[in-house]
Amino acid sequence: MTGLDYEELLVRRFQAAQGLGGRMRLHARLLARRLFWNWCVRSAQLTKRGVDILFSFIALVLLSPVFGLVAILIKLEDRGPIFFKQTRVGQFGAEFTMFKFRSMCMDAEQRLKDLIAKNQHTQGVTFKLKDDPRITSVGKWLRKFSLDELPQFYNVLIGDMSLVGPRPPVPREVALYTPADRRRLAVKPGITCIWQISGRAEIDFSGQVQLDVLYIESQRFWTDMKILVKTVPAVLSGKGAC
Repeated sequence: MTGLDYEELLVRRFQAAQGLGGRMRLHARLLARRLFWNWCVRSAQLTKRGVDILFSFIALVLLSPVFGLVAILIKLEDRGPIFFKQTRVGQFGAEFTMFKFRSMCMDAEQRLKDLIAKNQHTQGVTFKLKDDPRITSVGKWLRKFSLDELPQFYNVLIGDMSLVGPRPPVPREVALYTPADRRRLAVKPGITCIWQISGRAEIDFSGQVQLDVLYIESQRFWTDMKILVKTVPAVLSGKGAC
């Protein structure tokens, strides 16, 4: 179709839409398209949620012996609590309680203010310290292989998180977000994400945001599956963990 033919087609469609019947057909066509895309989006969301429920339930059952062993090791080291509960920010800024196996000393939050100046992420709002003195002996192994993250399958099961999505930030980080950074909050946070299979904590905050936004704008069912599969060797290698 030439440029002139296309212009004539647009003119005819515009003229046809001036009448009552034309306007009704145009509105019906637009409504049908809107309903179709809403159905596509809703179907994708339901599929993702279904996979989250199935996988997280299976993981909690199969990994229950690991949970028991980790719990015993944590208790034997310092007699402190097994789980660490922390407020995190989820989809659209909603706060929730995230669960982890405790990998730090019991006064870790109080000691954080004394370590902020040593943050290895000099740009952005996240905190990273390679040899964090707050980490316990058991905690070093838990973090190296991401075993401390296993209780988050419970967060996935109850709907606070997803298997794949941007990692959930803490409120003090979100308070420093720019409008561009807040795009990370457009979807549910995940146990694993695209930057965790691309370097984990070695990627600075701006790089994490870029990869998270890339994921959000192009997420597909098979994309999630690929990230989940690649997470296994990334975790077993221990590279980038802190």
